[in-house]
Amino acid sequence: MTLTERPADEDFLRQADPYRRELLAHCYRMLGSVHDAEDLVQETYLRAWKSYEKFEGRSSLRTWLYRIATRVCLTALENRGKRPLPTGLGNPGAQAGDELVEQAEVPWLEPVPDAMVGAEQSDPAAIVTSRETIRLALIAALQHLPPRQRAVLILRDVLQWRAAEVAKVLNTTTTAVNSILQRARTQLAEVTPHEEEVVEPSAADQRELLDRYVDAFERKDITAMVELFTKDAVWEMPPFIGWYQGAENIARLIDTQCPADGPGDMRLVPTRANGQPAFGLYMRDGDVYRPFNLPVLTLSASGVEHVACFFDLSLFAKFGLPEVLAR
Repeated sequence: MTLTERPADEDFLRQADPYRRELLAHCYRMLGSVHDAEDLVQETYLRAWKSYEKFEGRSSLRTWLYRIATRVCLTALENRGKRPLPTGLGNPGAQAGDELVEQAEVPWLEPVPDAMVGAEQSDPAAIVTSRETIRLALIAALQHLPPRQRAVLILRDVLQWRAAEVAKVLNTTTTAVNSILQRARTQLAEVTPHEEEVVEPSAADQRELLDRYVDAFERKDITAMVELFTKDAVWEMPPFIGWYQGAENIARLIDTQCPADGPGDMRLVPTRANGQPAFGLYMRDGDVYRPFNLPVLTLSASGVEHVACFFDLSLFAKFGLPEVLAR
């Protein structure tokens, strides 16, 4: 039976489809992977479609879909480890002169395009997913929580569900949910920056900082790069396990390890990921520029405080970035 052969199908699609982007954000928070999140949203809709004729409307359709999605995610997480960034591996910070060590077998954390989760609109009233709830630092911190703690914290603190509603999803008691939530909040507080420290790149000075960032990299101006970063800035670039702290250390890393020889070898195309500014970085290859990595920036009032450069080139397609740029 296809999706158009049952009387309920058209009604299901009409009512359920508007929730697709926020469900993708939910699955992404749980999994830390945009690729896995897409697969699990598809699984959620397939299960919901098969059961829709039995849906009795005791809860809203949105709540029902979230219940299915959460259970699908918990099942998927049974056989999967956490998705870290290099800073989450427990290794000490590296120096620019250290050998680059790659671990391609690690299932690294992935960024998510704002456009895929409805966080790209300029009108706050039209935003499906709050940018604060998909910050890269938060998603990385959630990876430190066991799956059930992760689910409880997201359902209670992000979606603002009542404890009784969460208990139904997890087949447990409200007392157990409250206990799990307390443990999750305590652990998350140890690894998550305070929200007030995050600065939205919408003010004129933040836009100017991004312009300087693009200019410094496209000219490979190492001196200008040092001035961009805060004193304790962090640079990491999965699948390489090293992470680098300090403006001068980061600049030396780029000076010695980046294959660009000088001005004109790099091009940056702006995009947005996890509610933050990001770029598709292209490297010159003869007469064209080809994808090299995808940096996601965290800005503060005093400069760039964190950059995560993702070398998974399949992300360029997810972000709608060109496969190649002409010179």
